[in-house]
Amino acid sequence: MLVFVLGIALGGLGVFMLTSRVHAARPQAARRGHVAMLTRDLNLNADQEKQIEGILSDTRARYAALHDKLDPEYEQVRHESRERIRQVLTSEQRPKFEELLRQMDEDRRRRQGKQGH
Repeated sequence: MLVFVLGIALGGLGVFMLTSRVHAARPQAARRGHVAMLTRDLNLNADQEKQIEGILSDTRARYAALHDKLDPEYEQVRHESRERIRQVLTSEQRPKFEELLRQMDEDRRRRQGKQGH
C-alpha cells in the first residue's frame, strides 16, 4: 500500500520531469532526424530547413533553461511530500520507506546521468 501511495504522490511529477528532460536533452543528431523527416514529408526548401533547425535548437535551449529554473521547486515539493508521508508512517515503516526513497533517488540519478543532467 505504501508503494502504491508513494507511486501516486511522486509518479505524476516524475513523468512530467522525465518526459520534459528527454525532450530538453535530445542530442543534435535526433533533432537532425526530425528535420530530415519534416523536410521529406513536407518537402521543405533549404531555407525552411535551416529555419526549423534554428527553431528546434532554440527550443532545446529554452527547455534546458526552464529545467534549471524549476528544478529547485521540484526538489522542494519532493522534500515536502516525503516529510508528510513520514509523519503518517509508524516507526517500523519508516526505515523501509527510507530504503525505498534511497532506491528511487539512485534510479533518478542514474536516469538523469544517461540524459546528460
